Amino acid sequence: MAAVVWWLPWRRWSRYSPLALSVPAFAILAFSTWAFGGVATGTGPFFVLVFAWAGLHFPPWAIVGMAPAALVAYLVPLDVTHQSQQVISSAVVLLPIAIAVGWIIATQVAHLREAREQVRQVERWRAALTATLAHDVRSPLTAVRLALHTLAKSADRLSADRRQAVIVAAQRQTARIQRLAEGLLDVERVDIRGELRLDRQQVALYLAADEAVGYLDTSDVVIDIDPDLIVCADPHRLEQILINLTTNALNHGKPPVVIQAEPANGVLRLEVRDHGDGVPEAQQPSLFSQFSDTETGTGSVGLGLWIARELARVHGGDLQYEPADPGARFVVTLPLNP
Repeated sequence: MAAVVWWLPWRRWSRYSPLALSVPAFAILAFSTWAFGGVATGTGPFFVLVFAWAGLHFPPWAIVGMAPAALVAYLVPLDVTHQSQQVISSAVVLLPIAIAVGWIIATQVAHLREAREQVRQVERWRAALTATLAHDVRSPLTAVRLALHTLAKSADRLSADRRQAVIVAAQRQTARIQRLAEGLLDVERVDIRGELRLDRQQVALYLAADEAVGYLDTSDVVIDIDPDLIVCADPHRLEQILINLTTNALNHGKPPVVIQAEPANGVLRLEVRDHGDGVPEAQQPSLFSQFSDTETGTGSVGLGLWIARELARVHGGDLQYEPADPGARFVVTLPLNP
């Protein structure tokens, strides 16, 4: 039996397929009990051993599923060899003990696996936040460095307007770095501690979108929003939502990227649409999950869409994906009067 088990291709089958080994194991124990003339004291510990093995490798429900086969394997040879009722009734003691041992082991192993997964998640968070910071800070940091280099080398030759423009550009990029750092802290606050304080204000949506797009240094974004449209939201969080969605559209779609908004029934519908190929159907279920693989190959770690949706939900709204023709459309819904 061991030789057969050794050569079987277990990795090609389900992770639960080794449970089938409990059937021949109980059959061997039943045969041994019968061969010993109905003496169960020699095979009883091996019943416990089989359940312990199952507890190490399978969830608790597998222990319960094995119980009927163990009961038959224990009682049938005792009955065939005409053992006394007292001997047969020993199953009332042995089998519950074996099942309890397997159940306890399976439960503890499940707790250990969960703890190990939590440790892996923490390590993944640390690596992801480091990668996000390194990637997203590189661009504004380069702009600040160039601005300082320009001022250091050519300050005397620059006109007053040009010098002021360089200083303003550097200030905008340093503000962007600060917001990126705050965004990384938001990840921890939302996901780990479940708290995120909002500073709600009356925000002119067109100006907020224009400010967010200004950080991206691109001409491929069109803002189609009524300048008089006002929304009650945290301006920094709203800006982060717009930056994340617009960056995602620029990375994965094709220009132009269009930002539109319209109120309806007390809800603001804010859309960011590109004209690319859209999101493949296979990737849509995991689109807003942490570390989504839909952003693989763009230098991102898959947190942008997740952060945007969580920030929308903190405002009392939501973020959804809708296919466009052509392209992809991400729709943020925010209450106008929260």
